[in-house]
Amino acid sequence: MKTSIKVIISIVFCFFIIILGVGIGSVNIPPSHILKILWSNILNRPLPVDIEANFVSIIWKIRLPRAILAFIVGGALAVSGSVMQSVLKNPLASSYTLGVSSGASVGAGLVMITGFSIPILGKFTLPFVGLLAGLLTVYLAIRFSAKIDKNMENNTIILVGMVFSLFINAMITLMTALSRENLQKLTFWQMGSFSLKEWSDVVVLFPIVVLCITILMKYSKELDIMTFGEEQAMAIGVDTKRVKWILLGLSAALTGSAIAFVGVIGFIDLISPHVVRKIFGASHKLVIPMSMIFGGAFMVVCDLIARTIIPLSELPVGAVTAIIGAPFFGYVYFSRRKVE
Repeated sequence: MKTSIKVIISIVFCFFIIILGVGIGSVNIPPSHILKILWSNILNRPLPVDIEANFVSIIWKIRLPRAILAFIVGGALAVSGSVMQSVLKNPLASSYTLGVSSGASVGAGLVMITGFSIPILGKFTLPFVGLLAGLLTVYLAIRFSAKIDKNMENNTIILVGMVFSLFINAMITLMTALSRENLQKLTFWQMGSFSLKEWSDVVVLFPIVVLCITILMKYSKELDIMTFGEEQAMAIGVDTKRVKWILLGLSAALTGSAIAFVGVIGFIDLISPHVVRKIFGASHKLVIPMSMIFGGAFMVVCDLIARTIIPLSELPVGAVTAIIGAPFFGYVYFSRRKVE
């Protein structure tokens, strides 16, 4: 099958998944009604008489912003994972390896416990502080790696990131133990949720993700070259150390901004890039955008499962991705060992 046909099928499939995510819930709404509501709201046309008014509120104010935010977050995590796996030449690598999620958790936890708020940002104080804390953790991890290993070998970066993650996770545990009144809030945030998300969240996150992915696309050639090894990349003329800093920083920004809004969600950045490479090959001109599409669609499905599998209740979406992702993680790890 031609690549162009695969891309078209993937985009149509993604659109279908989003429509399902918007239509299914405690009140099921047919796809035809959803399309009519979107058409009338986007173009400011009168609503057809056969559509109930409460459907408009359910779709436009509750489910659609939630589904779109889930798509953006899933896509950001998947793109971040695809870049990390290529830069570190490890199929199990992700931004979480460098402590992004742990750092963001500490920042978010401090905001929850202290009630700190930045007047200009208001409700966006928590995601802002979480993003800064996640990026700071990655910066310190990479900086420390550069100090102890001037060549910034991949194994050094991974090991330092793991050490930082373990240390920060200990801080999170300590925070949780000392603030029992915020225990439920902290625990739920660390499992991720799209509950009560609004258009304002989408408007803030969307340009950040688009900007990071656009810059990453400009480095697709360097990513292709670095996949074959750093010595070959340096021989061709790639400044691997500088490019690593840029790529790791952008990947961390994608992950940090995504989880800062919805909490820690794992395994999306592990699963989606592998599926995309199986279907579309290793060229990052395709891997990056298709990881966005597949990761976003997968996240919408996981969120749909999280809010519908138990009637009148909602599971943390991170628990759903972990249930699906953990076996996949084992499959990737052990299949890799068999090959070696």
